[in-house]
Amino acid sequence: MRGIISVSSGALFGLGLLISGMVDTSRVQGWLDIFGDWDPTLAFVLGGAILPMAIAWNISERRRAPLAGGSFPARPAQKITTDLAIGSMIFGAGWGLAGLCPGPSFAALSFGGWEGLMFVGSMVGGMLLAVPAKHVRSAMA
Repeated sequence: MRGIISVSSGALFGLGLLISGMVDTSRVQGWLDIFGDWDPTLAFVLGGAILPMAIAWNISERRRAPLAGGSFPARPAQKITTDLAIGSMIFGAGWGLAGLCPGPSFAALSFGGWEGLMFVGSMVGGMLLAVPAKHVRSAMA
């Protein structure tokens, strides 16, 4: 059941990225170009994501266990660390330069050609270099 929920959620997320145009690198770069030809589309996409997530977080805080079994992950620390700041800057620079972030890059694999494949391969390689092995093993478990 968890697998079906995961695949359905991922497909819905990918469809949302496709419909909203967030796999279009020029649209994302237009959002980031606040002093040029600014495209506010991403603001509406981000705003549209906040409401359902706020509802989901509210519901999950009142539940003891997820619907599909298991347990909810522990809340992450609410502090800004050096790793978080550096990672955010690298993410932002990559997003601005390429116009892609992890979700849309996987969705763009279907039409991104060798450049999309190279981007995803580089992104995954960078993630593996940056994340200690113990975190990778725990995420795959």
